[in-house]
Amino acid sequence: MFGLIIIGDEILSGKREDKHLSKVIQLLGERGLALSWAHYLPDDRRQIADFLRRSFNGNDIVFCTGGIGGTPDDHTRQAAAIAAEVALHRHPEAARLILERAAEIARERGDTGPVDPASPENAHRLTMADLPHGCDLVPNPYNRIPGFSIGQHYFVPGFPVMAWPMIQWVLDTKYAHLFQHGARGERSAILFDLFEAQITGLLERIEAEHVDVKIFSLPSVGTETLGRHIEVGVKGPEVRLDAAFDALIRGLKALGGRIGTRD
Repeated sequence: MFGLIIIGDEILSGKREDKHLSKVIQLLGERGLALSWAHYLPDDRRQIADFLRRSFNGNDIVFCTGGIGGTPDDHTRQAAAIAAEVALHRHPEAARLILERAAEIARERGDTGPVDPASPENAHRLTMADLPHGCDLVPNPYNRIPGFSIGQHYFVPGFPVMAWPMIQWVLDTKYAHLFQHGARGERSAILFDLFEAQITGLLERIEAEHVDVKIFSLPSVGTETLGRHIEVGVKGPEVRLDAAFDALIRGLKALGGRIGTRD
């Protein structure tokens, strides 16, 4: 299963709108995969460490966005080390990449001299190379300052322009063997005159009888045009959907349901 952790006070306060959730769903969907869960966390070292400690004990493939920078409100690197029960360690390759980026920035300013790692500015930048001991790097094609991974957890910046290609790289490099190359989709209908409790047994039976097909049921208290209803349907490989959906509709009608549309 795939999970997503989105870190940032600015998301939880509403100062910035999260864009990672929809994009990660898209990136996985393009590869025939699906997101199983997502969790938002503040810039709080203890809370991040507590959540990661539990997550590290599972088998999910997890992407974590945000908080890996070098400012006082960035806690993800330290929290990951706490959760993994290792120390932060100056990663030599990460440090080299960061100094390469520092040299680029200096040249853009017109300074062609050698980069001084001990300058206050570069010493601050190099804190981003202080990573959990034993981690691997996740390449950053935008500015080369890497993310990192611990097991099947992948830590990337909060900036979409960096995070999204990094997540793509992880998927295409590490998990291509999981891609489902057949098209996936869903079928749904609007159901009237029945409650969810009345159709639960049917839904369980449809899911059990049709391999790789999942049922969904979305009740609504109604709108001005529709009234109380349930959107009910199936999702999964396109080649299996028609049979499952036909069985679903027949079963709903047999229970006394009335099938309608949104119009």
